[in-house]
Amino acid sequence: MSISDTSPASTTAERIDTEGQRRGRGRRPAEEVRADVLRTVARLLLTDGLTGFTIERVARESSVSKTTIYKWWPSRGALALDGYFHAVEPALAFHDTADIRTDLTSQLRAFGHLIADTPAGRILAELIGAAQTDPDLAAAYRALYSAERRNLAVTRLRRAQADGQLRQNVDPQVVVDQLWGAVYHRLLVPDEPITPAFITALLDNLLIGILTPQTDA
Repeated sequence: MSISDTSPASTTAERIDTEGQRRGRGRRPAEEVRADVLRTVARLLLTDGLTGFTIERVARESSVSKTTIYKWWPSRGALALDGYFHAVEPALAFHDTADIRTDLTSQLRAFGHLIADTPAGRILAELIGAAQTDPDLAAAYRALYSAERRNLAVTRLRRAQADGQLRQNVDPQVVVDQLWGAVYHRLLVPDEPITPAFITALLDNLLIGILTPQTDA
């Protein structure tokens, strides 16, 4: 659905609502309006999932017109992804304690807990699935969520290289794929659970290695 699909009646209602806000309390700052929308999106997604999520419902429950919402987000999927990202961002902060193993462990455990033990995991799987047929959502996923999360991890890994904790020839991008990719695999192909023990094993395999130590003959 696009702005052009909006009926005259709904357009009138939105205009009245906007004008009423302007007369009653003045025009709200754009960032305040945007924040209200994102809070509403996060609440609806984490409560009801992506299936029943609509821009009409977001507009109604946030008291923000559909015209305004479409001005900032090109599609239902892009709006859902932005709301999801803002909901989970505080839980996925990447701390720097100066110990790369400690920081990777805390970050991966936080991510694992989020997607295994809260509704956020189900929503993330739904968003990834929907992105396969929604170009706007796919673009938003790469630009806002995937790239942002990857950049945080790569930056932390490069600091660890500069501090001498990781070899200089290690590719941080590949490390991200090895660690987070394994967690995503268990999210999308749920044959095995995502547990703290799984996170520990991932890090042991990567940081210690899986080859049997060689001894001199």
